[in-house]
Amino acid sequence: MQLGAYNACLADKTLPEALDIIKGLGLTSVEINSGGFLPPIHLPVEELRSSEDARQQYLGEFSSRGLTLTALNCNGNPLHPAAGFPHSQDLIDSIELAALLGVKRLVTMSGAPGGEPGTSVPVWNPLPWWSPFLDVQDHQWSVAVPYWKDIQARAADADVKVAIEMHPGNIVFNPRTLHRLVAETNATHVGAEMDPSHLFWQGIDPVLAVADLGELVYNAAAKDTRINAAAKVNGVIDDAFTRVAEGSKGYLPLGGGTTLSGWPTNSSWDFVAVGRGHDTAYWTEFLRALHKVDPDMPVNIEHEDLQLDQLEGLRFAANTLIEAEKGI
Repeated sequence: MQLGAYNACLADKTLPEALDIIKGLGLTSVEINSGGFLPPIHLPVEELRSSEDARQQYLGEFSSRGLTLTALNCNGNPLHPAAGFPHSQDLIDSIELAALLGVKRLVTMSGAPGGEPGTSVPVWNPLPWWSPFLDVQDHQWSVAVPYWKDIQARAADADVKVAIEMHPGNIVFNPRTLHRLVAETNATHVGAEMDPSHLFWQGIDPVLAVADLGELVYNAAAKDTRINAAAKVNGVIDDAFTRVAEGSKGYLPLGGGTTLSGWPTNSSWDFVAVGRGHDTAYWTEFLRALHKVDPDMPVNIEHEDLQLDQLEGLRFAANTLIEAEKGI
């Protein structure tokens, strides 16, 4: 396996500083943000697009430390219905840049369109038990399929595998919807990024999800989830998120004038460092399932544990993963 880290939690560091931290944790893989929700802090996009020398020097920052740039990450909403919303172009640009860098994986999300033609607001419609919700679903897939056919063509031309994070809030949020997108676009270069954290709180076993998707899994994230007592009262569909005012703690722009919502104070579940929601034995089973698909699968830590600081969370997750890998 290629165990590593996603750079988003090290955005306050320079690239060399971030890479030194990742190497110091005993990891070998790095995933770098290229746009979408977050700006490409550690990726000088225009310089890399215009110069082969710049690309080689950039890749040398990784190889000189025994690290490999295994994936770019352009998570966002490429299907946002507002005119000029930037995430779609970010995804297209990221495919081109990945090809120039020789990076074979690009992580993103499937996106969510509006509920009807002419709207500028995206919606998530996961439970179409009523016929008007089926109308919304039909419209959203009629938007998604042509778009993703185009992304599939671009990815195939570039020989880049686009790995979709099955993230609630998007039309692809579980293995069934991932299979549907692949089938309806005849995809050969669009598959899954296996981030177990979003599957855990939906009641999905990521090990079984890997087995179900098989070779459609191109890349993996290492992020855990803890289910809290509040879930027994309110369930896991937690609507208690709040707005965060600009200048307040936790304020984070996510592109196109959007921002990150504030986390619930009595949450049904929380993202935690690997090993704080499920034990090392479980993570061994997860890594074993990925290993069966691809022995060289990158598994990159995404640190979003609010109870652990930047380095503490990365270190805890890295130690858990390294120990778990010994059991494969």
